[in-house]
Amino acid sequence: MLIDDVERYVAIRRALGFQLRKPSRQLRDYARLAEEHGESRVRVCRALAWAAMAPSPSSRHDRMRNVSNLARFLHAENPEHELLPPSPFRVTRSRPLPYIYAPNEIARMIAAARRLRRSYPLRREVWATLIGLIASTGLRTSEALDLTLSDVRPDGVLSVRNSKFGKSRLVPLHSTARTALDRYLEMRRRVAVTEARVFLSASDGRIASSMVSWTFRRIRTLARIAPERSRAPRLMDLRHTFATRALEKCQGDRRAISRHFVALSTYLGHVDTRATYWYLEATPELLTDISSAAESLMWEGRR
Repeated sequence: MLIDDVERYVAIRRALGFQLRKPSRQLRDYARLAEEHGESRVRVCRALAWAAMAPSPSSRHDRMRNVSNLARFLHAENPEHELLPPSPFRVTRSRPLPYIYAPNEIARMIAAARRLRRSYPLRREVWATLIGLIASTGLRTSEALDLTLSDVRPDGVLSVRNSKFGKSRLVPLHSTARTALDRYLEMRRRVAVTEARVFLSASDGRIASSMVSWTFRRIRTLARIAPERSRAPRLMDLRHTFATRALEKCQGDRRAISRHFVALSTYLGHVDTRATYWYLEATPELLTDISSAAESLMWEGRR
């Protein structure tokens, strides 16, 4: 049955490190529709009809891409599964350029966090430390919010567990970041709660995404960060800023760029250096030297 083929395909991809949450749901939906029409093999007409049922151009494109990947996998085993043509639902997607914070802007945001209304005892310290930690490590916001007390090792290293793409990694802290985090943790441990997370919400649990967005907007306003911009800077732009500043340190030295590029990709938890390469778009003055070095590095890895 086609649904069995889908489950096998998903299991193999997940064993390789892919999570496939949405694609797995989509492919099961496709398999059920195909089997309702008596089909046990991937058919071009059914795949196109199923993809066309999606409500938006981007979701139609996603459906087509996912079923096309399934078809290639199954066709290699059984040519009765039909390979799909190029997607007629292709859409052009562009990632907006990140906002790169100046050092004084980060300092102003940390100071603004310390002026927040104290709606719960740790609120000011939570946000000042969270902003400083992301700015100094390039952690994803979700990774910082998911840190537990046991993830902060006594040697000044953070254990980031099961983050994006299911990867885990160790993140060494700069001495200044370690000092600031230790100072916060000393206050955090005085709070009598059973929750193990480093950063606590008002209800002593994980800080909700909606609250992250609302509070950061308040901090950004208090700090008067780029009020004239139509697209306001985001908390995640601190991660982009970290990556950009790290690359700037090796400007002009192509051999250093190559080494730092791979190290930075690992430090940020990227599965592919192409994700790190994207940060170069935010710093045009570095693009020529760093992109040339990065391209050389990637081509060498393919030989």
